[in-house]
Formats: sequence, structure tokens, C-alpha cells
Amino acid sequence: MKKSIKLMTAFALTFSMLITGCSLNNNDSKEATEYINDENVGTSEDASADALSKIVADDLAEPDFEDPTTDASVAEVSVEEYPIDENLVMVFLGDSQFANGRADGTDIPTLVGYRVPNATVYNLAIGGTTAALDQNSPYLDFANWSSACFLGMAYAISGSSGVDRNKILEAYYPDVLEKMNSFNPADVDYYFIEYGANDFFTKVPLDIYDSEGQPTDINSAYTYYGALNTGITLLKQVSPKAKFVIVYPFYGIYKDSNDVYLGDSYVVSNGIGTLSDYAEKAKNVAETQGAFIFDGMYHTKCDLYLDTQEQYLMDTVHLNETGRRIMARLIAHIPNGVEGYEPKAYREGDFIKIAEYVPDSNYRMDDDSLKTYFPDEYEKYLNGDYILVQPQ
Repeated sequence: MKKSIKLMTAFALTFSMLITGCSLNNNDSKEATEYINDENVGTSEDASADALSKIVADDLAEPDFEDPTTDASVAEVSVEEYPIDENLVMVFLGDSQFANGRADGTDIPTLVGYRVPNATVYNLAIGGTTAALDQNSPYLDFANWSSACFLGMAYAISGSSGVDRNKILEAYYPDVLEKMNSFNPADVDYYFIEYGANDFFTKVPLDIYDSEGQPTDINSAYTYYGALNTGITLLKQVSPKAKFVIVYPFYGIYKDSNDVYLGDSYVVSNGIGTLSDYAEKAKNVAETQGAFIFDGMYHTKCDLYLDTQEQYLMDTVHLNETGRRIMARLIAHIPNGVEGYEPKAYREGDFIKIAEYVPDSNYRMDDDSLKTYFPDEYEKYLNGDYILVQPQ
């Protein structure tokens, strides 16, 4: 495919927007923005959006989501570790974006744990997994479930309906089984849930409704929305004090089976929707369940986009070590703000440009902005109430 790039000017966030909490809201529609080919990956040109449309890719190449490699070109950096006393239990469920780097401690869950005081992290992510149950798996045959999809993991953690976690994990994922057996669901304070890319590549239906909004005969367990929603409901029953963070699938660009670049997450459709459509469904689940959202899709937290993807991604899809470190710093603002370890304003204020990123850095809002826009938090700051940020 030889089409020139169609690029809308990248979404620019000013500091005033950040400190007042402005970002893409729940009603904002997302326009398709990139058409790319081998000649212009990593470049951009301003162009009109009038002719933009989606690409339906019948032969979309599926990357290897079980690639455990890390980016060896990134220098090791030290992140201050806080004492772990099991006061804050955080469980991470997801695909390879959470699993990658686990071998050397550069996985997102471990890096988040370094930045959150008194946190114990259980990384249950498994590369290649979907949120939804495979349509070849009988939904009601709980005794024989063997799927490590998110819904299967939620049943395994909850122990409901007779689903046996050993059948799901023992043969292929014994390390994950050991971690799951190491915590009591009643003690979990946070679940971080990240799925969508594999659902996209395997053409999992978005929900039980068709494109016209009419109900279909698809069981909700086999849909992205239904699996996420049902799984969170199950986890709430056994983890009543837990807070939930839904992480959007991360922005990427895609090739066809001939290794030709097609477009990005806003443009390339699997015939059901684009990856950004799956992010929108994740948002719907968060709204239904009262969960926090972390945006790795629409560059409201960092500048992962067409021009910077080579710096964030190892293969146009998977985050490299730098990308994982950036996402971990940004994700950590959620529990740190909720637990009162830092001002909640930091969650909205921190925006990372990779060209300016210092790996072992920490975000700090200037005193005048905190005082002007968040006076209550400024008073707590002056009182020394935030253990992660003290008055200068």
C-alpha cells in the first residue's frame, strides 16, 4: 500500500490545561489520523483531515505478544525503593505490556511498585492473552475452564462457579499460579487491568451489540466489554476494599502480512473496530464500574504518537524499557494521589515528553501553581502531609 501520510497536528497539551484537569473527556470523538507506509514511518506532515477514513485490514499481521525481551539500549537506572510491609496490595492483570521486562525487574508492575510507598506487587500478566473468553470455549462448563483470559483469571482469583485456578495456570504458567496463591483477595487494595491488543488482533467482538446498536446472539463472556465488566464484578465480590484502574491498550502502528505499514491505532480496523474503539469500550467499563482510567492511547499523559513511537516502542507495538518506565511513573500517580502520598493534582499535571525525559526523575508541580489551582492540597503540602513531596 502506497499512500502518503495523513497527519493531523498532534494533540498539544498546555500546562494550563493540565493543571485544570483538561483532557479528552468521555464524550470526545477520536478521528482517524494516520496513513503510513514504509517510506514515512517516524515522519509527519501537516495535512487536511477531510479525506480521512479507516482501513479494514484482512491480513493484519499479529505481533508476538509473548516476546519477553527488553530494550538493551536503555541504560539501567535506579529508582528509589520504599519499604515493603504489605500495607498496600496491588495486583496487575494484563497481557505482554505488563508481562514484558519481568525477568529483569523492568516490567510496569514492578516499576510502579518502586514508586508507591509500602506497596506489595503481584504481577499476574500473561503475554498473548485477551480479556474475553475464546468463542470455542463453552462458557458454562466452568469445571473444565482452562483459559487464562482476564475473565478466566477473575474467576480463578474469586474461586466462584467452581473454576479451578490450577487447570488454568499450573501447566503453562506455574509462576503466575504461585503469585496468585500468595495473596488473599480480601486484602487487595488495587487491581490494574490492561487488555485489548490481543482482543483486537483476534477480532473479539466489542460487545453484544452490532454496529447498528442491535443486540446479537453473542454471549457477553465472548466480548471485550462483557468480559471486562463481568470480571471486575467478580473481583469486587471477593475484594470489597479494592480500587480498580483500567489501562487503555497502548497506541501503536501496524503492518500487513507482507510487512507493509498500514496505519495506526486510530485508522487500522480488524473489521470490527480500531484499537482506539477497544479503548473506548474500556472507558465504558470504567464508567460502569467506577474505575480509574489510565490513558496510553490518546497521548494525554505522554507524547507516544507517530513521530515518537520508535522511542517508546520496540516493534511499533510493544513498549520498550523506556516506554515502560514512563508509563509506570504516570500510573503510579493514581495510587499515590488516592493514598495521600502526593497531591492528587500530580495525576493531571504530569505530562512526559520523551525528548525531555530523565529516567530516574520525579514530577513536581511548582508551588505557585499548586497554591493557585489546588489551595487545599497546597495547605497539606505546607504541613508536610505528603511523604513523597515535602516543602522546599
